[in-house]
Amino acid sequence: MFDRRSFLGGAAAAGLAQPVAAQALDTIPLPAADLHGRNEDAYWAALRQQFLIPADVVNLNVGTVGSSPRPVLKAIFDGFETTEQMTQAGSEDYPIWGYGSWEAYRKPFADFMGATVDQMAILRNCTEANSYVANGFDMKPGDEVLMSDEEHGSGEMPWMLRQRRYGVVVKKFAMPKPPRDAADILNRINDAITPRTRIIFVSHISTATGVVLPAKEIAALARSKGILSAFDGAHAPGMIKVHLNDIGCDIYTGSMHKWLFATKGTGFLYLRDEDVMDRVWSTVVTGGYDDPTRKADRYMQIGSSCIPTLMGLNAAIGFANMIGMDRIEARNRMLADYIHDAMVKRGAQSWTSPDPALRGAIATVNVPPVQRMELQDWLWTNHKVRIRGGAPSKLRLATPYFLSKADIDRFLGLFDEFRRMKGIS
Repeated sequence: MFDRRSFLGGAAAAGLAQPVAAQALDTIPLPAADLHGRNEDAYWAALRQQFLIPADVVNLNVGTVGSSPRPVLKAIFDGFETTEQMTQAGSEDYPIWGYGSWEAYRKPFADFMGATVDQMAILRNCTEANSYVANGFDMKPGDEVLMSDEEHGSGEMPWMLRQRRYGVVVKKFAMPKPPRDAADILNRINDAITPRTRIIFVSHISTATGVVLPAKEIAALARSKGILSAFDGAHAPGMIKVHLNDIGCDIYTGSMHKWLFATKGTGFLYLRDEDVMDRVWSTVVTGGYDDPTRKADRYMQIGSSCIPTLMGLNAAIGFANMIGMDRIEARNRMLADYIHDAMVKRGAQSWTSPDPALRGAIATVNVPPVQRMELQDWLWTNHKVRIRGGAPSKLRLATPYFLSKADIDRFLGLFDEFRRMKGIS
């Protein structure tokens, strides 16, 4: 009979990576609920054991992709084991995401994000969700979308495609580096609005600098001008606490594989109400896409996909709720402040806002004449430390809660060593 252990044994016999697979299925006890109050360092160290990242690896690049912890991996594996038996109760029940409403997976995430299930569609990534918005929102040639000059390609390129094909105008405002406060951003947006602006599309958390934009205030500004507000929230779920209905935006997209540590291949599209849904067409469709009673669910009618990914998403939400988002956010921010302050003491130019409300778990600094890619490759190839940034000298340092100050101190020591090696004072 097939079981997980026999599968792993077969994998070993076939020369596959059995030890890593075995680790993923090993259960390590979660920390006691009261451990945080008794010994905070021990609590976070215990949570670190839930991740398969080797002890000698320091990942300061969760901003690109997170690592799913053991409970998420187990849920995914168990999901495949269950669904592939094809023993679903109903004669028309099959493990195919993209045809059913799947409220058992949509509702936990909607609750986590401060939304209702009718407002939430689970898609395959943030790029897909952003493409739904850019391709689906009715606009005429000459109509403008306003965005910042720090948008990720997955947010910007769908609009650039629309511009090339249909004459929609992509207009950008320059983000201050760093913004002093919320007004520093809001004034630039307000000054860039014209009578042809139809939608403001900006990141909630900038992928370039990690600045947390004042989303609620931006949404209110847009509403006062009769403009739709849309946010790319790829970095927000799991980094900071988010309540979408409190923000008051019309549209919000994002991914769960970064800071929430959910399954790769999970993203989402939030639409505030039916008026907004009536203005955004589905662009990947199968039967059911045109049924308005399905509300946000109609944007999920995309054809066959993978239910075990949603099972992993539910486990990731449960894991985050077990820790508590208030606790996670505080830890994320503390670590970011720690690495940011240490880099500034080393002479780095800060692109991280001095306003605490605009700071999250990404510290961004400029360190000329250090060449970012040279440092990045050296750190990973020689020392198993991951960072990311931008040309020529920008470093984007992401600080997930499972890191320790010792991990950060290791990076700081290596940064100093690299500068000495290059003769940089």
